Amino acid sequence: MPDSAKSKQSTASASAMTPMMAQYLSIKESHQDCLLFYRMGDFYELFFDDAVAAAEALDITLTKRGQHLGEEIPMCGVPVHSHESYLSRLIRQGFRVAVCEQMEDPAEAKKRGSKSVVARDVVRIITPGTITEDALLEARANHYLAALTQVGGELAFAWLDISTGAFEVEALAAGDLGSSLARVAPREVLLPDRLLEQPELSEKLADWRDILVPLPSPRFDSANAEARLKKLYDVGSLDAFGSFRRAEVAACGALVDYLTLTQKGRLPRLMPPRPFLKGSRMVIDTATRRNLELTETLGGGRKGSLLATIDRTVTGAGARLLAGRLAAPLAESAAIESRLDAVDFLTTEESLRADLREALKACPDLERALSRISLQRGGPRDLAGVRDALNQGQAIRALLADSRLRSAPAIIVAAARKLGGQDELVDRLERALAPDLPLLARDGGFIAAQYAPQLDELRGLRDESRRLIAGLQSGYVEKTGIASLKIRHNNVLGYYIEVSAAQAEKMPSDPESGFIHRQTLASAVRYTTVELNELEQKIASAGDKALALELELFEELAEQVRARLDPLAETAAALAELDVTAGLAEIAIQESWCRPQIEESRVFDVKGGRHPVVEAALRSSQGGRFVANDCDLGEAGRLWLVTGPNMAGKSTFLRQNALIALMAQTGSFVPADSCRLGLVDRLFSRVGAADDLARGRSTFMVEMVETAAILNQASERSLVILDEIGRGTATFDGLSIAWAAVEHLHEVNRCRALFATHYHELTALTARLSALSCHSMRVKEWEGDVVFLHEVTAGTADRSYGIHVGKLAGLPPAVIARAEEVLKMLEQGEQAGNLARLADDLPLFAAKAAPRPAVSESGPSDLEARLAACDPDALTPREALELLYELRSLLKD
Repeated sequence: MPDSAKSKQSTASASAMTPMMAQYLSIKESHQDCLLFYRMGDFYELFFDDAVAAAEALDITLTKRGQHLGEEIPMCGVPVHSHESYLSRLIRQGFRVAVCEQMEDPAEAKKRGSKSVVARDVVRIITPGTITEDALLEARANHYLAALTQVGGELAFAWLDISTGAFEVEALAAGDLGSSLARVAPREVLLPDRLLEQPELSEKLADWRDILVPLPSPRFDSANAEARLKKLYDVGSLDAFGSFRRAEVAACGALVDYLTLTQKGRLPRLMPPRPFLKGSRMVIDTATRRNLELTETLGGGRKGSLLATIDRTVTGAGARLLAGRLAAPLAESAAIESRLDAVDFLTTEESLRADLREALKACPDLERALSRISLQRGGPRDLAGVRDALNQGQAIRALLADSRLRSAPAIIVAAARKLGGQDELVDRLERALAPDLPLLARDGGFIAAQYAPQLDELRGLRDESRRLIAGLQSGYVEKTGIASLKIRHNNVLGYYIEVSAAQAEKMPSDPESGFIHRQTLASAVRYTTVELNELEQKIASAGDKALALELELFEELAEQVRARLDPLAETAAALAELDVTAGLAEIAIQESWCRPQIEESRVFDVKGGRHPVVEAALRSSQGGRFVANDCDLGEAGRLWLVTGPNMAGKSTFLRQNALIALMAQTGSFVPADSCRLGLVDRLFSRVGAADDLARGRSTFMVEMVETAAILNQASERSLVILDEIGRGTATFDGLSIAWAAVEHLHEVNRCRALFATHYHELTALTARLSALSCHSMRVKEWEGDVVFLHEVTAGTADRSYGIHVGKLAGLPPAVIARAEEVLKMLEQGEQAGNLARLADDLPLFAAKAAPRPAVSESGPSDLEARLAACDPDALTPREALELLYELRSLLKD
């Protein structure tokens, strides 16, 4: 509760408050950390500081409603029918919202007295990690709630998606906390408040502080957590789900406890917690994910990321599964080969792949529909989603049951077995649901005709009564002679007879006529009759009974679904699996990707490798061709030193090899002519430059922190890409750091690595580092310009071509000329004296563009004429040498 509202409540006597305000403040007292959406008819109203905060966040009008303790009460509100759009904006801004609903019909409250308040209570608390509504969720991304805890000195991290039921947990070391958080990318992280007091953990959590939810430590008690989990899954022991440490149990139990609190006791269907085994996945830290732009670009958008480029899935569940696999590639060869077998199979079955993808396109999001139904928050469209997904699943099973497919890989066979088998439920839903369905069950009209005879009878009575209203109106027109007489309806008066004020004199006024005066307005007079009142009661009764019966039927249908949640969840998982497999097969064929060979060795041999994102961008924007390159990090050359100018493609080459390794271990074909890959346990990338001003880190400090993480953690099975280490400081400092880093990678880490640098001095290390191999980006000079060939070749670059890159970037000609002069002097080796002389002779910022030499009016000189007459391509080496001496003699003349 806001402090101002709390103080007002504490100083107010019960007699000083209206009953409604007393109810509001009582409910608000229990939800002080939330905005309270207080239901009043067709609006959710907010009061006091909640109203001020919401009005500012939503840019809506702040009004006032009455007074409390002598002060006006700030108020704002949002319509119930469109509240989800407002909720979405509030949740994105970090607010928590408690939804307080009317728990009874206002008519029932009136029966208790005119001043009685409608019973209200909070039915759920909406937080960033507990959203279930389609309008608030990203269809193609998971929405994780996570918990971090420490028990007995051991850390554990658990996460679940309330909208799908996915639930996993891992034990982890403090050093792996950042990579785990980056992999899961949760919307909220629950943790004991005491963890923030530990300097080491507090520093690692700094990047995630906006989504941390500190809770009292007793919420993470492992004994209570174990009892909570046993009750949820109705088991006597958790051993059937895996071997869990106390910290893991505590983290899982904290999540369940939080869901119980926010969902007010209504838990969704949650799969049993699955252990995330250490060593079963490739470890990728936060910096590497950011540098490689796996799921979003450095600018924060999805477009241009690896995920956006390779995603060919056609369902939301498939897209979420693919994103999860890219976030956590496998590190076990058997599992990778199983996925690759399935993709390979569908690359060869073109017609099956096309039919499968077409059937999947018609599949609703079964996972999220099941979650809402299990929470008793589903609607008629969720039931229809279950029906349609099961129908499509049956059709897909028939496709996969073709006799030609008996040799299909294990993943496809297993998925096919999980489809179908729900004919009874499908038949019932098909018979029960009407063609046009409302979003909410309370709107009615979703049960099909002839499904429930009693409902048809009530609807008939309701509809017949409405026809009787029309007949009654005709009778009254005839009886009074007033052609404009109408029978109308509103929520206050119900049905009434209305005539214009001018025609009111013609209305019979004697009691025997049956017309009873109800209301006089400036423009009309209203009446009723006993007959009209009786008919109105019949209509209201029939409509109310029909809606009540529909809601009962809806609950019966939902219960039928809830009774089959486990097999239905397996169907949803099978559909997502097939979608990912078919999508990867589709892009493999479209882009001519190859199947990688996965080995237990430390081989890394890529022929004709390409960067999937850059290649796609080149093709779509310029119609250009990507230049493919080989990369062989065998034992004899496991550390490549890559030199060459900026803009020649070093960073792209480094990144593409990291992405090829990642994609291969995801179970995808890769953009290359061939690929042999020894399993990578950890992937590291230090590419690009960025500062972290919020944490007081310069660009160079960020570079050093990321480099330190690599040198401290990389193993022999790791893959490391490093670009321009040491460039953010003084030349000799930077060179020294880069030199030492190369030695450490070679001698201590002994990993496969690509090290791009402008420090040509590092090439001298090849004399004593046996596995160091020098490579460079090919450059061609033509008529004074530089052409970047984007090809990687053995050897070293002769220079950096930085001035040429500056010229391409548009530096003024005077700056280019001056830079070339300074470079020439520096390359002569007498840096100190030359720099001093240059500073005295020609200050840089006083330089002006040199005028072009004037053309002689008498025509070209002998030297120019001789040079123009020669054909360099036709000269033999001896003739070229003789020409050079001839030109030199002409120059002296």
